[in-house]
Amino acid sequence: MSLWEAIILAIIEGITEFLPVSSTGHMILVSHWLHIQEDDFVKLFIVAIQLGAILSVVVLYWKRFFISLEFYYKLLVAFLPAVVFGLLFNELIDRLLESALTVAVMLITGGFIFLKVDDWFGNNTGTQIDYVKALKIGMFQTLAMIPGVSRSGATIIGGMIQKLDRKTATEFSFFLAVPTMFGATVKKLWDFYANGFQLDKHQISLILLGNAIAFVVAVIAIKAFIEYIQRKGFRFFGWYRIAVGILVLVIMWFQNG
Repeated sequence: MSLWEAIILAIIEGITEFLPVSSTGHMILVSHWLHIQEDDFVKLFIVAIQLGAILSVVVLYWKRFFISLEFYYKLLVAFLPAVVFGLLFNELIDRLLESALTVAVMLITGGFIFLKVDDWFGNNTGTQIDYVKALKIGMFQTLAMIPGVSRSGATIIGGMIQKLDRKTATEFSFFLAVPTMFGATVKKLWDFYANGFQLDKHQISLILLGNAIAFVVAVIAIKAFIEYIQRKGFRFFGWYRIAVGILVLVIMWFQNG
């Protein structure tokens, strides 16, 4: 992986991580289009730079992380389903990470759902999250193990199904990203070294740079996203997902034809 390829992927991660468009899906697609070799380091890099993105949540919402221990207990409850499913289906998830077709299909499917989310749940007024709601949102998060689904998209919809308003559901999705992506990164690093691989100085520098870029871009993206959905809702993201998914299918059709 070259320096410029790492920078491009980090920018995409920062923009898309907290938007309901699938950051992993976008990075898989861009990796295909840039012909980045899909080796173990690239897979690690795509996961590891999420740390920079989640740091943006901690910085922007730092006061929320000091409210009470109950805040952490609810995050833990919501996080547990991802732990269980991640351990059970780790190999399947790794195989899916190589499939542009899976990304395209999930982008389109999720796109049609987001076209209707505001009609279904746009009048929600709930702002309180109990343990049952947290667990249900966590179950929705497991769907995002399929590339193209979008972790933020799945958890936002999961929250709105629990009668939460847009802002509350979206912010809880941000908070839940912290333990989820931190855990995913630690596990990926563990697997990387357990399989006998070592990071060289160039690779370490790429990961550090990627995290720094993802952090800065994610700070801007989060602020813009919250403001946008409160005024406009989610319909734009539905059309965007459908357009990107169709574009991917068309490109694949020409490449295979």
